[in-house]
Amino acid sequence: MLRESHLDRQERSAQIIAVLGVSYPDAHCELKHRSPFELLIATILSAQSTDRQVNVVTADLFHQYRTPRDFAETDPSQLAEDIRRIGLYRSKARNIQACCRALVDRHGGEVPRTMAELTALAGVGRKTANVLLGTAFGLNLGIVVDTHVARLAQRLGLTSESSPVKIEQALRRLVSVEYWTAFSHWLIWHGRRRCKARKPDCPGCELKTLCPSAAKI
Repeated sequence: MLRESHLDRQERSAQIIAVLGVSYPDAHCELKHRSPFELLIATILSAQSTDRQVNVVTADLFHQYRTPRDFAETDPSQLAEDIRRIGLYRSKARNIQACCRALVDRHGGEVPRTMAELTALAGVGRKTANVLLGTAFGLNLGIVVDTHVARLAQRLGLTSESSPVKIEQALRRLVSVEYWTAFSHWLIWHGRRRCKARKPDCPGCELKTLCPSAAKI
C-alpha cells in the first residue's frame, strides 16, 4: 500500500467508504443542535473541547440565548461565565459575540451559506465552515478535517500530510464529491469507537485488511 499508485489509492478509498458506510449507517454530527445557528455556536465552542462537554453546556445555553441578537447584546462577562466549563471560554465568548454581531449587521440574523462569508465570521475557520455547509445545509463543498479525520487519514495511508488544509486537499482527490460530508462523519465515528488515538482496536477493526497501519500498531 505504501507504494500504491493514485488510482490504486482511489480504489482502496472506495473500498474504505463502502465498509464505513455499512459499519456506521447512522453516522452524523454529534453536536446537538436544532438549527444552523445553533450548530454554528456549538462548533465554535467545540474547538479543543469534546462534543460531549459542548452538549452539556449548550443544553442550558440555547435556552438562555435563542438568536444571534441575544448573544450579540448580552454582557460579555456573563456570556463568558455561561460557557465557563468549556476550554478557552473567554476567547470563545469574544468570538461568539463578534460572530453574532456580524450575523445581525451583515446577514439579517441568518447563517450564510458560502465558504467566504462563513470564514469571514469571528471564530470560524475552514473546518467549522465545512461542518455548517455539509451538516446544516447539505452542501458537499469540502471535507471536515478534525483530529479524528487527520489521524485516520494518516493511519489509513490516504495521505502523509499533516496540516488540515493539505489533508483535505488530498482526501478531496480520493473521495467522490457526493461522499465528502458523510466521509468525515464516518471517519469521526470510527475514530471514536474503534481507531482511538492511544489504543486502536486493530484486531476488531472493520478496515484492517485495507489499512497499512494495522500490522504496525
